[in-house]
Amino acid sequence: MDRLLGIITILLNNEKIKAKYLAEKFEVSVRTIYRDIEDICKAGVPIITFQGGDGGIGIVKEYKLDKSVLTKSELENILIGLKSIQSMFIDKNIDLLLEKLNPKQEDVISVNNIIIDLASFHQSSLREKIELIRKAIDERRELFFRYYSKHGISERNIDPYLVIFRLSAWNVLGFCKEENDFILFKLTRMTDIIMSDNIFNVRDIPEEKLKKRISLMINTLLLC
Repeated sequence: MDRLLGIITILLNNEKIKAKYLAEKFEVSVRTIYRDIEDICKAGVPIITFQGGDGGIGIVKEYKLDKSVLTKSELENILIGLKSIQSMFIDKNIDLLLEKLNPKQEDVISVNNIIIDLASFHQSSLREKIELIRKAIDERRELFFRYYSKHGISERNIDPYLVIFRLSAWNVLGFCKEENDFILFKLTRMTDIIMSDNIFNVRDIPEEKLKKRISLMINTLLLC
C-alpha cells in the first residue's frame, strides 16, 4: 500500500515517468511496477501510457488529490524535521516521504533557509551504531559493548531504550546490568557492540531519572 501511494504521488507531480525509474526508486522489478499500475487503475485512478522511446506512465491531468490536509506552516516544520533526520540516517523511507510531501521543492521556500545537520566527524560509524541500536530497541534485545570513559575501559550489558541527541552528541539510554540503573552512554565511546539474542522485559523509565541523566550529561559536556 505504501508503494502504491508513493507511485501515485510521483505520477501526480510528473507528466510522465518511466517504469524503470519507478522500479529503481522502490527497489522492485519492472514487472512488479506494472502490476502496481494495474492495481492503481482498478482503484479508479486514471492511468495513461505514452508510447515510443520518450514514453512512460502518467495520470490524466484533470485528476487531482486533495493536498490541503496540512497548512504551509505545518508542512515547513515537518520538512525541517525530516531533512534534519536525513542528514544522519540512511533511510529511503525518509527520502520517499520528503518527495511525497514536497516533490517539486518550490512550494515551501523558507525550509531552505534553515539547515540542521546532525552528522559529525564520526558520521559513518555513528550511522552503523544507531541502526544497530534502533534494531535492538525495536526487537527488545540486550546489547553488549566496551565503553571508554575517564575511569578506563569497561564491559557493559544493557537493555536499550532510547537513542538521544543532545548538544551535538548521540547517546543511548539503557538499563545497565552492572550498575542496576538507567545510564546514558555516549555512542562515540562505545565499541564492539553486539546485539544479543536475549529478549529483555521492558521497564518503566522514571521521568525524574531520565531528566536527571540528561541534565548531568549536558553539564558534563559544557565543562569539557
